[in-house]
Amino acid sequence: MKIAFINIYQNKVYRGAETFVYELSKRLSKNHEVDTISKVNYFDMLKKKYDVIIPTNGRLQVVIVRIITWLTGAKMIVSGQSGKGLDDRVNLYCFPDIFVALSTKALIWAKGVNPFVKSVYIPNGVDLKKFNMQGQSLHVSLKKPIVLAVGAFTEQKRMDLAIKAVAKIGASLLMVGGGGDLKEKLREEGKRLLGDGFKLMSVPFEKMPEVYRAADVFTLPSALSESFGNVLVEAMASGLPVVATDDSIRKEIVGDAGILVDPTDTAGYAKAIKTVLEGKWSEKAIRQAKKFEWDIIALQYEKLLESF
Repeated sequence: MKIAFINIYQNKVYRGAETFVYELSKRLSKNHEVDTISKVNYFDMLKKKYDVIIPTNGRLQVVIVRIITWLTGAKMIVSGQSGKGLDDRVNLYCFPDIFVALSTKALIWAKGVNPFVKSVYIPNGVDLKKFNMQGQSLHVSLKKPIVLAVGAFTEQKRMDLAIKAVAKIGASLLMVGGGGDLKEKLREEGKRLLGDGFKLMSVPFEKMPEVYRAADVFTLPSALSESFGNVLVEAMASGLPVVATDDSIRKEIVGDAGILVDPTDTAGYAKAIKTVLEGKWSEKAIRQAKKFEWDIIALQYEKLLESF
């Protein structure tokens, strides 16, 4: 098959959607002709006559791609990287041939929004050859134990809650991310509450395996609207227990590899971090991460392609 992935941010930022495109396109290219398009020319796409087009940026892009697929006879798969909300609601109203929900909760929601669209559940994945316990660790000048938080510096990630919780237990906090307008505010808050036990930094994506290996526990206090959270499975694959927001999506991802909490309850959040720091969780974390290995995820997409 001739397949096109569209992502205007590919190779510019490294978030869930960009990882999805990179990892899945790499594996599908073994059996198919795959193009990854970041500079979009829709007239050119009409000429190339793809069999399947997978847009990832939502809304108008999906509307235009739906028209192209109707004109060319191609199929359109939409992966719900945005999570429940307006973007994926518009995507579903565009009647993709298949809508891929990243959680069973999102699957139920999608079927309610548009029951006439074929919706399936396939989560995002993790590359276990890249994210594991073997290899070099990033050197950070922080006292052990180290709590790691990874994500954009935005309101939705609620990184300030991690600062408040870690400040209660005497651990260090390493905060890694990029994007968002709260970076300086978080830096000031971290230094105020944790002093030398706080470090905020951005690193290239290829260095992230070393970042995970430098930590003792991973935390992500993001809001309930987050669709998946690739960093959760990357952390577990690296042997880290997870303390994250208690909701059905995180339960599906984390399983028994950590503790889920209400991060707005600072005392309870801090207690959960302290509990995982005192336990042995690596085997559980790695076992849970293996369920999301990208090779397994790619096989599920292969089955979708075979259904056309």
